[in-house]
Amino acid sequence: MKIKTVIFLLWFMLVVISNCSVETQKQEVVSTGLDNIGIDYGFLKHRKVGIVANHTAYDSQGRFITEVFRSLKDVKITALFGPEHGFRGMAEAGAGVDTGYDSSLNIPVYSLYGKTRKPTPEMLQDVDVLVFDIQDIGARYYTYISTMALAMEAAAELGIPYVVLDRPNPITGMAVEGNVVDTAYASFVGLFPIAVRHGMTVGELAMMFNGEGWLKDGIKADLTVIPMKNWKRRDWYDQTGLKFIAPSPNMPNLAAATVYPGICLLEGTNLSAGRGTSAPFQNFGAPWIKGPALAEALNKLNLNGISFKDTSFTPEAVPGTADNPKYRDQLCSGIRLKITDRNGFEPFYTGLQISQTLLQQYPDSFKFRPPHFDRLCGTDSIRKALMEGTSVTEIRDNWQPELSEFKTIRKKYLLYE
Repeated sequence: MKIKTVIFLLWFMLVVISNCSVETQKQEVVSTGLDNIGIDYGFLKHRKVGIVANHTAYDSQGRFITEVFRSLKDVKITALFGPEHGFRGMAEAGAGVDTGYDSSLNIPVYSLYGKTRKPTPEMLQDVDVLVFDIQDIGARYYTYISTMALAMEAAAELGIPYVVLDRPNPITGMAVEGNVVDTAYASFVGLFPIAVRHGMTVGELAMMFNGEGWLKDGIKADLTVIPMKNWKRRDWYDQTGLKFIAPSPNMPNLAAATVYPGICLLEGTNLSAGRGTSAPFQNFGAPWIKGPALAEALNKLNLNGISFKDTSFTPEAVPGTADNPKYRDQLCSGIRLKITDRNGFEPFYTGLQISQTLLQQYPDSFKFRPPHFDRLCGTDSIRKALMEGTSVTEIRDNWQPELSEFKTIRKKYLLYE
């Protein structure tokens, strides 16, 4: 065999072996703050701990947060606190949750989505350290980050140290999109001046809320963030090696979380956003829509990373998920969303383009629900501009200065590359 042939064969084998090793190389599983709390928890020893959490608070080994903390020597859990949907995540969106009792731990489970959304001094009277561990999805109007902020504020007012166990942003920590809340429109779906798609983790957000003096009266918490390991800002949740646990009843998978920052806007209109179906936020429609014509109009916009297909669905009552969804038991024609490039997709911009197209095609049928749509947008100017026929591109251009300022502030608090 000729020497050149032998050299070529050796080179080819090396290339094949190299490629195989790259393909079979597994990304390290992300370890969350809960995974890392046991490494150095001296600040928790001989302390009574309150935990703000829900059903997403599992470590990478499948242990729930109460089990993890019970395994820490000289640490005592004295109170649990649940956000919207409850500590066990069983209540539907917007439904009030009652305070309860955990018989296995013999401690109260206080609701932060019922009579109060902020822990009271009475709730915290037997707490030395307050810990937060809830999976966010990366959109401003997802209420868990407001619960985090109000609990941090309550802890600061009483001089109680506050600990945030960090978790991944499921839709990456890279993309930042949308307008910033006008403080005159601050609400539980947007307490502080952050972008719709903020591109931050809960730990980073907590540092921002605290560092920028956004808590009531500028009070500062004694804040500790337990960071993750192995998470990169570019990572989507399905690249973390962690099991996806639906953070709320209508957020069943990463596909729903990906489109949520835009399609949630339709909750502020008279359209169904797919609640009461098997694909919430991935479908939208109404009985008066003609799906094929709407799909054609939306596809002509050539929006980044998404295509639109006509569909039909009938929202049904689903106990604990959608007890009384819009257009219950009525056949709706509408759109099924298909993400073609999730890194290029701009959900909030897309949501506004959908809203404007609906205004144009159904001027007599399509209606905003101003209080809620404006709360979601954090301003009334976007709705008014849409109704006046201002192009969505121009609307987007108008919020760039405030978005640029937010990005500058945001950089100070980023923990991961």
